[in-house]
Amino acid sequence: MDKKILRISLTAALAGFLFGFDTVVISGANQPIKDIWGTNWFLGDSIFTFHGIFIMSMALWGTVLGSLFGGIPADRLGRKRTLFWIGVLYFISALGSALAPEAYSFSFFRFIGGVGVGASSVAAPVYISEISTAANRGRLTAAYQFNIVFGILIAFVSNYVIGLLFSADVSWRWMLGMEAVPALIYTLMVLKIPHSPRWLLMQGATEERAMAALTQLGTEQHVARERIAEIKEAIQKAATMAQAKLFSGKYNKPLILAFLLAFFNQASGINFVLYYAPEILERAGLASGESLFSSISIGVINLLFTFVGIALIDKLGRKQLMYIGSVGYIISLAMVGWCFYSGASTLLLLIFILVFIASHAVGQGAVIWVFISEIFPTKVRAYGQSWGTGTHWVFAALITLLTPTFLDAEIGIFKDNPWPIFIFFAGMMVVQLLWVAFSMPETKGVSLEELAERMSSKKERFLDKN
Repeated sequence: MDKKILRISLTAALAGFLFGFDTVVISGANQPIKDIWGTNWFLGDSIFTFHGIFIMSMALWGTVLGSLFGGIPADRLGRKRTLFWIGVLYFISALGSALAPEAYSFSFFRFIGGVGVGASSVAAPVYISEISTAANRGRLTAAYQFNIVFGILIAFVSNYVIGLLFSADVSWRWMLGMEAVPALIYTLMVLKIPHSPRWLLMQGATEERAMAALTQLGTEQHVARERIAEIKEAIQKAATMAQAKLFSGKYNKPLILAFLLAFFNQASGINFVLYYAPEILERAGLASGESLFSSISIGVINLLFTFVGIALIDKLGRKQLMYIGSVGYIISLAMVGWCFYSGASTLLLLIFILVFIASHAVGQGAVIWVFISEIFPTKVRAYGQSWGTGTHWVFAALITLLTPTFLDAEIGIFKDNPWPIFIFFAGMMVVQLLWVAFSMPETKGVSLEELAERMSSKKERFLDKN
């Protein structure tokens, strides 16, 4: 693999590091904010708590907005410029959240960070998939997921260390503000990456400009000319498709596939576990400090098995990893539910939570951003990515919003024992396994242009020929 394209892909993928850090850093601030601002109360006669809506899930509603509309700047401004402004949003959010004087301004700045997360889940995978080749697209796009889990690990470690250094009333501010440092570094680094050649040609740029971008990516001149010809041909075909409207009916296959993959990702309970890891572990019997430290093990396992997923995604393929992940999900979630139900040891419960995290890292975690970025044609790829990631974040926000209603030790429906939550997630993963077996296509080793042809053609069968 060319070092230039690897370096550029990793730079773009650093948006995923900020994504992961921003998503999980709130777990360390969860309990202190409850105690300091007294946010854990129901809104009227509803089942929603102020804490669930304004503290824990506000960033996710920003993520929904960023993901649903992230395709617009990605297409109009370009993938590169969108990634730059995403870094700016992360920086503003980190400082604003750390300095917020009360809950409402805190929620506003968390919302801004969420917009950055959502937009990055559109722009970064699309950019990486467009600058890579069919042979290395899976591994390079999965680097975005690697950075997500690396950011998650660093957030857990950062929260733990800061929790040791500062008192609870100020430590949460340092936890949130720490993100400003990598956000600034990323924003400056992304200025040096080239535009996507596919995006340039789609915008009517000259072949010379696209050639220059490909050269920056390390593509040899004679190969670059061939790729430009292939891309232009694919764009011309797309131009004849009724202005390539995403919901014209021609793209029903990728729309359904993206929706279901994103839905099942959240139906596994992954964000539920990551957002509320310290609280879940405290409910299992660990003290507050121990639960923060044990959360680090979740980040470590997530990182290690993401390496496994990245190593295998272009060898075994997307579908095989989903098989492995689905089976692991079902076993681990059922056992976590049993551990809570039977009062089994805390160590056993932690082991099965780690098996759950490993299953996610190898399966859904490695596959989701790669698969969704592959299955839509260039003309509608950014909007298709928005559709898939928007679905992902809507369900992530709903689960996070409702979690205090079910999990909280004082007011939760399952306050005595949360085992039914994990059994529900296990049941949903049985449904995912059936979907993978009967409906999910395999996309490894196929060029984006060929995938576009197959996915939009009514005469073609799904790609899976197994």
